[in-house]
Amino acid sequence: MLLGRVVGTLVATRKEPSLGGLKFLVLKQLDIEGQETGGYRVAADAVGAGLGEVVLYATGSAARQTKLTDRRPCDAVIMAIVDTVEVDGVVKYEKAEAD
Repeated sequence: MLLGRVVGTLVATRKEPSLGGLKFLVLKQLDIEGQETGGYRVAADAVGAGLGEVVLYATGSAARQTKLTDRRPCDAVIMAIVDTVEVDGVVKYEKAEAD
C-alpha cells in the first residue's frame, strides 16, 4: 500500500467496456513524511476521494481485490482516505489540519 495526494481527474469516454462506471483520479505519490516523490499515478477510486485528499492506494494484483475493481483491468485503486499518519509516535499528517 502506498500514500498519494489527489491532484486531478482523468476522463476517458472511450475505454474497455469493463471499466465503465469507474472514476479515475490522478495521484501525486507521497513518502511517509508526506513529501511528494515526483511520481504520478492514475487510480480507480473505490471510496469517493476528493481533490487534495491524502489517500491509501494499492497497485498490481492487489488493485483488483476491491468490490469495485474485481475482475477489471485495473493496476491501481484508491481504497482509503487517510485521517492520520503517525510514525514512531510523531504525527506526520492529520486530515483536520490539512483541510
